Amino acid sequence: MKFQPDDASGVNLITRHEAGAVWVGAARHAGSVLVPWAGAVQPWPAAALEDLAAAHFEAVAAQGPEVVIFGSGARLRFAPPALMRALIDRRIGVETMDTGAACRTYNVLASEGRRVLAALLLPPAP
Repeated sequence: MKFQPDDASGVNLITRHEAGAVWVGAARHAGSVLVPWAGAVQPWPAAALEDLAAAHFEAVAAQGPEVVIFGSGARLRFAPPALMRALIDRRIGVETMDTGAACRTYNVLASEGRRVLAALLLPPAP
């Protein structure tokens, strides 16, 4: 028995991930990005965990997701909780994982109709 719809029209799905870029549908996005469940994919001006500030997570919270999947790069690294205060204060759930796992998890949640946002750190390709 299938529990997911065959048609995900209007939902952003990540179709490919590689070092420094993701494809949402057929569109390639280089560098770090915010991928909301619906609407425009936006650049996220941080290439590494060390570049992040509280304002980066304010921009995420402003989009009104119910859950955020934070892709921390090639390996799992956690952002300091103080940076994510905007999400915590609004009771927005946050899950941290490496960017590849974040892309896969985001797709599952988006296809279930959840208001999910992927905040993906994608350092420039070598």
